[in-house]
Amino acid sequence: MKIIPSADINHDILKKGVYISRIDDDITTYDIRLKEPNRGDYLTNSALHTIEHIFKYYAHGTEFGDNIIYFGPMGSRTGFCLITRSLSDNYSIQLIKDAFKYITEFWGKIPNADHTECANCLEHNLPQAKEEAKAFLEVIEDWTKDDLEYPQNEE
Repeated sequence: MKIIPSADINHDILKKGVYISRIDDDITTYDIRLKEPNRGDYLTNSALHTIEHIFKYYAHGTEFGDNIIYFGPMGSRTGFCLITRSLSDNYSIQLIKDAFKYITEFWGKIPNADHTECANCLEHNLPQAKEEAKAFLEVIEDWTKDDLEYPQNEE
């Protein structure tokens, strides 16, 4: 069985940031890591859920919203996967930065969080989502295409 790069990395050395998980032709999967794995500090379900809703709302409203295939949380509660089609790494990094900035400034009703649109509408926390987004923005503030490679094991 073929192992994808994100499953073959050493999670003990993985830091917060944005990484390319895999590339398949014109489809790129980004690993958006807000928390370091196995450190006991994880996103709460309610913050994770709220970030997911607001990020999707923002990203799909951009000029290249149709190029966003998927954005969703990791089961580990350490971050998100973003899958794009035909978008440059530079554009994708800027989109991620812009979306997280948007989350930090967001006020009002969480998009698509009504009981008719969301399967768990009671589990949202906007203040926590904003805090997590702000902390993550500080990590990726100067992130560039050169930073997208997973850290390598120290020999």
